Amino acid sequence: MSLLGFCQWLEGQSWSIALHESIWGYPIVESVHVLTLCLFMGLAVMLDLRLLGVVMSNTPVSEVERRLLPWTIAGFAVMVVSGVLLFYAIPVKTYLNIFFRIKSVLLILAGMNVFIFHTTIDRKKQEWDVAPVPPLRARLAAAVSLTLWSAIIVTGRMIAYNWFDKQP
Repeated sequence: MSLLGFCQWLEGQSWSIALHESIWGYPIVESVHVLTLCLFMGLAVMLDLRLLGVVMSNTPVSEVERRLLPWTIAGFAVMVVSGVLLFYAIPVKTYLNIFFRIKSVLLILAGMNVFIFHTTIDRKKQEWDVAPVPPLRARLAAAVSLTLWSAIIVTGRMIAYNWFDKQP
């Protein structure tokens, strides 16, 4: 079965139809998605700006991470669940949307950026934890993060518009 075939099957499921046609369900899921996006992005931006050495330069990076990461992860988790539900409600149209496809690639790149950061430079944090300006690799990871998440937000917002949608 192709991805399009899977999306067509998914679209025919009663829960998908119910969510898409719901007067309150879909708008609530969409609102939760946007609100948790705000939570996640606000905290991720603060952490990235600290890694860039722009804010909280007197606070150790480990302290910023300790305070912000649990909330960032929680916001991300709810954002993912609500995003999956949004896809589930309109799978074919979403799958065929060029902005959804771009957003999906950007999300994978953002995940790779986080993975690379936490498995490399962040493991040596004790060497630069209190430095007002972290090392170049940490700053690059933060800049890449800010760029990718900005692009993810823009492409996510553009999914609502069907300028370039393909028809099945």
